[in-house]
Parts: sequence; C-alpha cells; structure tokens
Amino acid sequence: MGIPMLAIDLIDPACAPRAERLAEHLGAPVVTGGAADEGALLLRVDARGLSLAGEGMELRPDFADRMARLKPANLGRELLVRAVRVKGVPAPHVVDATAGLGDDALLLAAAGCRVTMFERDPVIAALLDDALARAREDPRLAGIAERMDLAEGDSVTGLRSLAEPPDVVYLDPMFPGRTKSAAVKKKFQLLHRLERPCGDEGALMDAARAARPRKIVVKRPAKGPYLAGVKPSHSLAGKAVRFDCIACPR
Repeated sequence: MGIPMLAIDLIDPACAPRAERLAEHLGAPVVTGGAADEGALLLRVDARGLSLAGEGMELRPDFADRMARLKPANLGRELLVRAVRVKGVPAPHVVDATAGLGDDALLLAAAGCRVTMFERDPVIAALLDDALARAREDPRLAGIAERMDLAEGDSVTGLRSLAEPPDVVYLDPMFPGRTKSAAVKKKFQLLHRLERPCGDEGALMDAARAARPRKIVVKRPAKGPYLAGVKPSHSLAGKAVRFDCIACPR
C-alpha cells in the first residue's frame, strides 16, 4: 500500500535511479518541479540528499546541526543520557523503539551507547537513513554514526525478535495531545502528517518488556501520565519533559 498524498520530487536528473527506488519502495509517483497534486507532501531528491516539503516548508534532517549538544560537557547534563545509564555497563546497547528523526539516538550514541533504532513510518525512515548516511561521511560525526543502526518497521514486532536482550529499551511515542503543541517547531508539522499517534500503549510496553532489557526508559511530558499506567522505579524530570525509568529484573 502506498503512502497517501506523497510524491517523489526529482530535483537533480542525476539522482533519477535513487528516485525510482524510493518510488517503488513507497508506492509513490515520481514528479519533477514539484508538479504534484495540491496538498501532497514531496520527498525531494537532489545531490544533497532527501528532504520533505509541503505547505511552503521544507525539512532536511542534518545531524551536523546538533554538534553543540554533542560536546562532552553538554552530554553530561542531558537527562536522557543520565536516564539510560546502566551500572557496570560503560557502553549499553539501547533500542530506541520510536526513533523519529534520530535526535535522541544521536545523543545516546555520542555518549557512547550502541543504538538500534526502529522507525515504522517508511518516509521518516528514509529521511533518517539519508541523514545517517551523510553523518557517516562527516569526520566529526562518523564515529558516532557508526554506533547507530536503523531498522524500518514496527517496534512492537521488532522488539520481540531481537537476537539478544538489549540493556535498555527507550520509548518516546507520539500521542494525540502532543500533535498540536505550540512548542512544536512549525517545520515539524510536516512529520505530523506522516506519524500516527500511539494507538496501543499496552502493546508497546508489553513489547518493550518482552525484549528482556535491564530497564525501560520512557519520555513523557513533565506532568503527563505514566505510559500504559506503569509506575516507574524512579524518574528524572526537567521543566518540559520527564524520563520514567522502569527496572526489569532478569
């Protein structure tokens, strides 16, 4: 089944083979010059990589834009980095079950974690894969990017078929109450036309537990309810977000 209201916008003719591969994978037509149906999202393909365009906005994920957050002094203050720490494990394996554009996974990899990312939306997965490939060619990011692996697909299924238990499963699901938040940058509204809110919190939590990690870390709004009603062992809270840590004895 194809992605509704999506077209592959071929900007550079030299990128035609890649555009055709994406069109086949996503079930979307190839157009040139943005000549698509009104209201369609465009996955643009040019020499710089992939970008998502629509409604007068364009989003091109680029991990190089996050360099300031990746400085060791800054990483040590990140609540997420603190939340995923595992005693006696200097480089924990973290499964990011709701990867999105990989911002959180990047922080974790920069902190030394090995990160397996699951992203169920194929368009977002394509954007993330492209950003990851460019990062691997950037000397400043190559070592970090090599610790990041992407799997396109639903993590509810993927978590149950891992070859070995990870140290941590990280969950940051999208919820209906967050999709219209004024805090969301305007350009990321494009992603909200692709992402589907978490439909079954219980299934996601059950899958995370089935992976048999040492702990599960859940990102929540600071005053939001617990995911699937599961009370954490402890939490790390900031002004806007909270990380609930759930111990999982093996």
